[in-house]
Amino acid sequence: MKTEQLVASLVADRAQTSFPLGRAVVRAVALGALVSLAIFALGFGPRVDLAAAFATWRFDLKLLLVLAALVAASGACIALARPLSSGTWRRGVVPVVLIAVVGLASELLLAPPGSWATRLVGSNALVCLTAIPIFALAPLAALLLALRRAAPASPALAGAASGALAAAAAATLYAFHCFDDSPLFVLTWYSLAAIPVILVGAALGHRLLRW
Repeated sequence: MKTEQLVASLVADRAQTSFPLGRAVVRAVALGALVSLAIFALGFGPRVDLAAAFATWRFDLKLLLVLAALVAASGACIALARPLSSGTWRRGVVPVVLIAVVGLASELLLAPPGSWATRLVGSNALVCLTAIPIFALAPLAALLLALRRAAPASPALAGAASGALAAAAAATLYAFHCFDDSPLFVLTWYSLAAIPVILVGAALGHRLLRW
């Protein structure tokens, strides 16, 4: 039997015997997010000016960005968990990039140049670097457990996509606590906070998702 025929046979077998992958991913993120939400409620809580923040374009754009990242990472996670993936998940990254570019350009045009460094550093950088990985732990564990029933072509890439999805879910939750709404801060520190989660996901995926 040729390799292509073997892979096609495995894919067909998976389609008949396993539960829908998309549903499993959504369920895993939701279950993990419940644990993260409990940690958020006990140790962090929403920012005190949340109602007023919704009236500002920076906060709204921050939410739009993390939600777009959540959607893009979901598509990547589902696609890369399959034995064969088309790569169409990359289209989901386009809105994330566009929102990031628009936000960054708007900030640089509207904010005085003398304030750029202050907006970049913000006031919660260290909290951001720790909170997002903490919030991502439960979703990542749930995703890796769910994807053990899948058959990814690259376990490491599937694990990395799981890490990206867990980090995006964590960033969405953390955004309601974070007082730093500048796109300069969000694009820098949220991204840096996601990197270790993605790397851990790749390492664990390489070991746990092999078939």
